[in-house]
Amino acid sequence: MDNANQFPSIWHLAERARKRIPHFAWEYLDSGTGMERLVDRNRVALDAVHLMPRVMGGRYTPDIKCTLLGAEFSAPFGIAPVGMSGLMWPGAELALADMARTKNIPYGLSMVANETPEEVAKRAETNAWMQIYCPKEADVLDDLLKRSKAAGIKTLIITVDVPVGSRRERQLAAGLTVPPKMDPATLWRVAKRPFWALATLKHGQPRFKTLEAYFPADQMSEGAKLIGNIVDGRPDWDYFDRIRAAWDGNLVLKGLMDPADADAAIAHGADAVWVSNHGGRQFDGAPAAIEALPAIAEKVAGRVPLLFDSGIRGGLDILRALSLGADFCFLGRGFLYAVSALGAIGADHAYDILRGDLENNMIQIGARSLIDLKSLKD
Repeated sequence: MDNANQFPSIWHLAERARKRIPHFAWEYLDSGTGMERLVDRNRVALDAVHLMPRVMGGRYTPDIKCTLLGAEFSAPFGIAPVGMSGLMWPGAELALADMARTKNIPYGLSMVANETPEEVAKRAETNAWMQIYCPKEADVLDDLLKRSKAAGIKTLIITVDVPVGSRRERQLAAGLTVPPKMDPATLWRVAKRPFWALATLKHGQPRFKTLEAYFPADQMSEGAKLIGNIVDGRPDWDYFDRIRAAWDGNLVLKGLMDPADADAAIAHGADAVWVSNHGGRQFDGAPAAIEALPAIAEKVAGRVPLLFDSGIRGGLDILRALSLGADFCFLGRGFLYAVSALGAIGADHAYDILRGDLENNMIQIGARSLIDLKSLKD
């Protein structure tokens, strides 16, 4: 199969993924919350960012290498943390970790993914980042920090835009559980997706392996409910200060939409701030993340790196975000669409799509380097 021609974009991979994985897995990956208006707004707002092409630039290959938090990466994009990613495709985290190492981009492992930071760090090596929600239990938080450091992880992502779990009605209607409850409806949905079923049989059912160290096995069977209890930390700045005091590596605050919060994050010691509306999965009434980006970029004013996600589906979207002040972009769904569509090889294919699309569009507008993109917003 010629993946480059048959699946030339993230959109094509998403359609393939929808037909290849069970309905409950697709609904988890693709859904937002509420009426899902914010998912649409993210897309519409990105499409509304127009950039003026410049011509007569001659022949060149754009330079897209970049440095972020002391590390050099091959491109200005990475893999955002996605909870339960092993539900979409068995071993997805390991495939993404391998690609992060070989292609040299960062991979943010979710605290509620289905592989451990220890295993992912072995694969991704120095490109492994660890994402943590805000556990209520202090001992759980402390141990997650210790485990991340012991695994060699240098960058910690603290996600603060999930003070409580959102409704995510499509997931509820789909009967999503982790591990999947094998009732007749679920068995039928699995039977209709034989490649997923065989891969899951080989790899094992998805489990919250990182969290198994903290809770009895009988509690882990109620995975979604347990996660809701764990992440219901409702953090404040004192909570963040506690993490800052305990963590001597890079500390990124993810989930900011207001310039005042970005300013406070820097004051409290964040090494980078991450603009995100959680891809439309938390609060359906928020503005599009790309609309919030310019004001936050103005407030941050280069004091720390500015990261961005929410709605990105291609290299042109990455270019748009960089032109409005972001220093680096992340995708969650995009990479999971690819792995769901093609298995482990999908990770490399998604990277190639994004890199090729970014380079092509940079040539289209006459940008030779990422620095040139910064001038487009002026």
